[in-house]
Amino acid sequence: MFASAGSFGLEGIEACRVTAEADLSRGLPAFEIVGLPDAAVREARDRVRAAARNCRTPLYEGRIVVNLAPADRRKAGSIYDLAILCAILRAQGALARDTGEIGFLGELSLDGAVRGVSGVLPMILEAAALGLREVIVPRANAAEGAVVEGIDVYAADTLPAVLRHLNGQARLPLCRELPLAAPQKSAFLPDLADVRGQHAAKRALTVAAAGMHNLLLIGPPGAGKSMLAKRLPSILPPMTRAEQIETTKIFSAAGLLPEGTGLLEERPFRSPHHSVSTAALTGGGAVPRPGEVSLAHNGVLFLDELPEFSRAAAEGLRQPLEDGCVTIARAAARVTYPSRSMLVAAMNPCPCGYYGHPTKPCTCRPDAISRYLGRVSGPLLDRIDLHVEVPPVAYEHLSGASREETSAAVRVHVEAARRIQTERYRGTGVTANAFLPRALLDRFCPMTQAGEQLLSAAFDRLGLSARGYDRILRVARTIADLEGAEVITDAHLSEAVQYRTLDRKYWNR
Repeated sequence: MFASAGSFGLEGIEACRVTAEADLSRGLPAFEIVGLPDAAVREARDRVRAAARNCRTPLYEGRIVVNLAPADRRKAGSIYDLAILCAILRAQGALARDTGEIGFLGELSLDGAVRGVSGVLPMILEAAALGLREVIVPRANAAEGAVVEGIDVYAADTLPAVLRHLNGQARLPLCRELPLAAPQKSAFLPDLADVRGQHAAKRALTVAAAGMHNLLLIGPPGAGKSMLAKRLPSILPPMTRAEQIETTKIFSAAGLLPEGTGLLEERPFRSPHHSVSTAALTGGGAVPRPGEVSLAHNGVLFLDELPEFSRAAAEGLRQPLEDGCVTIARAAARVTYPSRSMLVAAMNPCPCGYYGHPTKPCTCRPDAISRYLGRVSGPLLDRIDLHVEVPPVAYEHLSGASREETSAAVRVHVEAARRIQTERYRGTGVTANAFLPRALLDRFCPMTQAGEQLLSAAFDRLGLSARGYDRILRVARTIADLEGAEVITDAHLSEAVQYRTLDRKYWNR
């Protein structure tokens, strides 16, 4: 006797179809699972038997062999429990409906409850792309199931409810018919008006947000570097539907999606501690998992005290910042995670923090300052579009009654610039100026003659790299968009060039 049931596995954040094939034959009682299962999949034998017994659904008493096809791909996790049991019950004639073209996702508890699992959203998206008409998911993942259109996604909380559904006795509820909790939103986003003074830094923050550019803030302790970075999400435009799905797929695959959440609506803001490992920052592990740079996809990755991060971890960001993705190769798997995040880093100018301070003397030896700054390499600096000095705040700014510009007011300008970019790059796959490929720079970054002359002089005088040239053009494109200008002028380029010169004040002393 033979039957099959559909399911899915994950390779990075992309789902792949897995079929649970059950063969029942005469012989001594045995239950084997083949198809490169890991320990959690092999343990499904005990979970499936106990769940069936406690739900008064007897299993075949002879030899049971379950193959998870394709057999040359490793299977991990408890997501196949429901598919395995339904394939066996179909093979022994206990289910009326054919389970081969139905997707089953869910872990079984010993009493027959269907528990939530990770990675449901990308799996349902793949099921819809393959033309499946029906998927059964745990009730805990109903919010994810309600996101996908064009496919019937049913929510199950117990095994008996699934069996009644498959036997035509009582239909499971569709996920989109269930009352779902409203999307969770941050109760409070810090406002840019909280930061007194620092108008140059705020301008740089606006430019960075408008084009998704990487940003480095350098200044003494207490100048407001962290305050500025933490208020960046409040001026970013809302995510598009496509960005919401991309970001939610990563969090779903990593098992970090809050329960009851269908789509993440707010851009992620990740701020790992400087003791973070390379694998945790860029992704990795025996079973590859997304790192902080991927969890910040379409959002912000904030690295406070940049020189304190390990050299390996910081340098591991070079490829993700350049390519927008991270490829992790292991003996067991090779996966790629997206990483188009906006890097915002903050650092002191020296170990004591007061090098160049107008009133407090620096106590660091020159060689100590050089070693400290040397922890941030030239290639990493070259990938950061804006280098901004954050000086100490003057007393009159702190005590004065002057009103600072709010995040809402700044966001209006940022969103206007983003709309220009969306229209300009329609059909190219580019979402922001920072991600404009080299091949399209000449097409989308026209300059005035005065602008070309200024950029040529700056290139020779500053000794810019080819990457630095490209990044200046992208930043100038954003500055022009903030002003609603189609052609890049010398004024736009002058401001963009100034954001590339601060590193020479510190690193080329």
